[in-house]
Amino acid sequence: MRIHDDRPGGAGGYPDDRTQGMNAPAGAASQGPAGTQGLGVQGYNYYDDDDGYSEAEATSVGGGSDDYYDDLGNERKPLRWHAGADLGLLVMRLVLGGIFAAHGAQKLFGALGGPGPEGFAQALTGMGFQQAATLSLVTGGTELGAGALLVLGLFTPLAAAGIVGVMANAVALKFGSGFFASGGGVEFEVTLGAMALGLMFTGPGRVALDYGRVWFRRPLIFGFISLVIAAGASAAVLLLLR
Repeated sequence: MRIHDDRPGGAGGYPDDRTQGMNAPAGAASQGPAGTQGLGVQGYNYYDDDDGYSEAEATSVGGGSDDYYDDLGNERKPLRWHAGADLGLLVMRLVLGGIFAAHGAQKLFGALGGPGPEGFAQALTGMGFQQAATLSLVTGGTELGAGALLVLGLFTPLAAAGIVGVMANAVALKFGSGFFASGGGVEFEVTLGAMALGLMFTGPGRVALDYGRVWFRRPLIFGFISLVIAAGASAAVLLLLR
């Protein structure tokens, strides 16, 4: 339905280009108010269906219909992924992956002043764990492997799940010691686990070997799958081996 408008060029009213764009088929082109060709909503979605932005947000940054005529002459760009996010995720991956790769090397090879597998197995025995020798190798291998994968940005959700599982066990063991690291609390473990949990759902960014893979394009779905894996593995270690 058209509403008469006595402003210049308004005899037939202004066409609502936002509605046309949203009603057009996904990925199809639509005609804007000046005859220019606009991109469909699907063309802007970086993560396809899981980019975190709705169709309404992707086509209009402005407010409700009352502000539409005021914003008609302003160019409005959709919300989308940007290079700053890629750089931030790369920094997180390199730092977190480097830390865990170093801890894994300590436990597996005694590198960097670490206890080695025998020394770490003795520590696990003192914490009340059974099958300490096997668990020592599994823990060290998880930390080293997950750290290396995060640095590369490869199988990121699974690598992050390994770190989350290890940190969940560490938090459970130190739960009664308070929060702050200066008093022997869980501050350090919570921080590392939270970083891994964030990467599990955001993905590694575009500077990664995961770029273009299905879990890269569907980070939310694979993030929840990885979270279930991490929770199950952590619970199994605590309930069956301690």
